[in-house]
Amino acid sequence: MGRILLVSRLAVRDLRRRRTEAVLLLLAIMAATTTLTLALVLRDAASDPYQSTREATNGPDVVAGVQSAGLDRLEKLASKPDVTDHSGPYPVTAAKLRTSGKTSDVQAVGRDAASASVDQPKVIQGGWVGDGGVVVEAAFADAVDVHVGDTVGLGGRSFKVVGVAVTAAMPPYPGSSCIVASGCVNGAVPDDGDVPAGLLHNPGLVWLTKADVRSLASDPASLAYVANLKLADPAQAQAFVDGNQGDRGRPLPMWSWRDIRGDATELARDSQILLLLGAWLLALLAAASLSVLVGGRMADQTRRVGLLKAVGGTPSLVAAVLLAEYVLVAIVAAAAGLTIGSLTAPLLAGSSAGLVGSAGTPSLTASTAGVVLGVALVVAVVATAVPAVRAARTSTVKALADAPRQPRRLGWLIALSARLPVPLLLALRVTGRRPRRAALAVVSIAITVSGIYVLLILNAFLATQPGKGGYDEAQVGTLRHVLLVWSIILLCLAAINAIVITWATVLDNRHSSALTRALGATPGEVTTALAAAQVLPALVGAVLGVFPGGLALFGAINAITGGDGSRATSPSLWQVLVLVAATMITVAVLTAVPARLGGRRSVADDLRAEPA
Repeated sequence: MGRILLVSRLAVRDLRRRRTEAVLLLLAIMAATTTLTLALVLRDAASDPYQSTREATNGPDVVAGVQSAGLDRLEKLASKPDVTDHSGPYPVTAAKLRTSGKTSDVQAVGRDAASASVDQPKVIQGGWVGDGGVVVEAAFADAVDVHVGDTVGLGGRSFKVVGVAVTAAMPPYPGSSCIVASGCVNGAVPDDGDVPAGLLHNPGLVWLTKADVRSLASDPASLAYVANLKLADPAQAQAFVDGNQGDRGRPLPMWSWRDIRGDATELARDSQILLLLGAWLLALLAAASLSVLVGGRMADQTRRVGLLKAVGGTPSLVAAVLLAEYVLVAIVAAAAGLTIGSLTAPLLAGSSAGLVGSAGTPSLTASTAGVVLGVALVVAVVATAVPAVRAARTSTVKALADAPRQPRRLGWLIALSARLPVPLLLALRVTGRRPRRAALAVVSIAITVSGIYVLLILNAFLATQPGKGGYDEAQVGTLRHVLLVWSIILLCLAAINAIVITWATVLDNRHSSALTRALGATPGEVTTALAAAQVLPALVGAVLGVFPGGLALFGAINAITGGDGSRATSPSLWQVLVLVAATMITVAVLTAVPARLGGRRSVADDLRAEPA
């Protein structure tokens, strides 16, 4: 039969013989690929809805605002050679919008009843502006719960809500840019919750007729004006903004469409960053889990390697067989992760009421599928390549003999453990026999604890956001869902790692554990020793996970997002101590069952069996 068919059949047969280990491999890689899929899909969601809105409304490339005294500056901008079309200037005034039981700051923009060639807001409910009617920006309407047909108070007058619309000329509520002279406070407010007098806090956006806007202004000189510009080359929008700031000391407020898109898609972008970092953490955990499973399985397959080579298999064929089963699992796990991630993404991104389309709904692209599959294969190959090549190079005679590995005897470790209680003595010696596995356990716990440490910081930060930060309650809820998914998958994969490492330790030490019991140790002491052998690395990993792991991970998040870490509150000392203690207790509980099973195996059976 062909080489590929032979390798595939041998790999599938081995997976069927070891179904439990195959399932653990599948879960480990699937967790990482699911999170990575979520991050990549949300990356696409961070641009598609805004682009749809921009096309539907013929959005501007640059938006410029001035006070009434600088109206001529807008006219000069509109006459620039780079500008191919424009709309406005439109009058803007600050006002208070009153609904049943709620008052909100707004910026009211005066528009014509006729459609504009640049930035014509797309009405998604009702109609466009008319005398005595107000059109409300969609995200703001959703936040204050107003609908077409409602009556609202605006500047001491009553207006009927005649429509709800979206625009690409300003970020959706609560991130609207400030145009009015009084200024705005977007995001954080002082600790006492009071907004400085004369400033608007997270203002919404509404559209009226020009006459209605002028009637709301107490003084015509208090009006601001806004113009929407279309450029010959939209890619040069930022350069246009930088090169037309006006006289020194009199900057001209302008926003490029890229700036507006960044603010409009902040939620999806932040969700994508969190999930992407989570995906890399999970990939590292998956690699650690794979390394332990591969090491244990390679030890069990030593005689099988000898048989393959004895019947004519070359070292390359043996290595291909050992690698193939993990590659097959990686492909299946990647397919499952792509499916679950693409179906879950809309629940985490949510749809922005202020944009056309829904964030999180773009179709799965070929590039995303390729990246996820590539990461799954890299994790599998990196974790298995070295053990597979080492096994393939083992001599045929040595592989068939399958002689037991001589334990490492460290004088200082023997001297340290000699006076300890029996369970701790055995635990230290079990750990000393497999230093690489102990190191993997430390890394696994450190990654998990660093992730949880950052989750505590972000959760405390989000608790301060509604009404005081850059997110509203719905956005905070969405980000909390992202953190919840991240934490659940992280904890589940860490639990799988702890169980896998313990079970591999049980199998490796079944002969020595039986000999220890034959010399007088009780099953309880052996069980405690096997569990303690995992708790000791867990303590080291938990400490490293807080410092420097957690602090480094939080610093990376701030560096990527451009956030201000000084606004976040680090966990208190008692929270850190509880986290470390909880980690050790959890590891002890997770390892108790496999350790108990290993400690109560038949001594006679284990001593008769060939040691691994």
